[in-house]
Amino acid sequence: MRSCSLWAVLPLLFSLCTAIGLIVVYVLTICTDHLHLFIHKNLRSPPYISLAGNQPPASCVFSQVMNFAAFVGFIIGFLRYLQLKPKVRNRWLNITSLVVFSLACFGMTLVGNFQLSSAEDIHNTGTSLAFGLGTVFCWLQSVITLRLNLRNEGRRVAIVRFVLSAAITTSMILYFSLMAQGLHIHAARTQWCLVMFLLAFVGTFAVEFRHLQFEVLCTDHQEPPLHRVSETSEEPGCKHNILMATF
Repeated sequence: MRSCSLWAVLPLLFSLCTAIGLIVVYVLTICTDHLHLFIHKNLRSPPYISLAGNQPPASCVFSQVMNFAAFVGFIIGFLRYLQLKPKVRNRWLNITSLVVFSLACFGMTLVGNFQLSSAEDIHNTGTSLAFGLGTVFCWLQSVITLRLNLRNEGRRVAIVRFVLSAAITTSMILYFSLMAQGLHIHAARTQWCLVMFLLAFVGTFAVEFRHLQFEVLCTDHQEPPLHRVSETSEEPGCKHNILMATF
């Protein structure tokens, strides 16, 4: 029985650490009395994530959490692209998925580094990129998963991803709708649900990543480097710069 690849830990680590980081920001903000909680019928409700990370020292932690999430998220998206590259017939679907998720990760850096109180327009632009393009990425990956059905696991995984994509889309629509109506208490709760659904979706890549083995071989060679993705190991005697992914 083949052991699981350690690459499966990466999506799980991303989801877990990002979720914990956001909770730490929330708790830190409360402890430093910088959070203005919404009040409704004398009950406190969960605040917006952006408000929780709006003032130092919580804003400093918030920036680090979002930068970490954007960096690791981009790596996951790129590895997923390499995994699907030799499998997907329509290359544009795989390329579009990578570009969309890369822009969503860039949006996360804008959210983390431009606080709501100091650069609201840039912050909101980052929010739109992260949530909007992140949702598009989820639907694209759900469709790809269903079409490929890798190792006869794709259909079962696709069901989970379609459910999560629907939950993400519903949460995003509700979030912006409640914001427009001024129902900030419910909008804040919906925002937290939206983020957790997105993190859970990325975490599902652990299913496919457990079959992956990426290797990079660097040698001093005069010929132009050869980059490829292969399911077989390198032939003896060949000296090239090779990026291999085995499934």
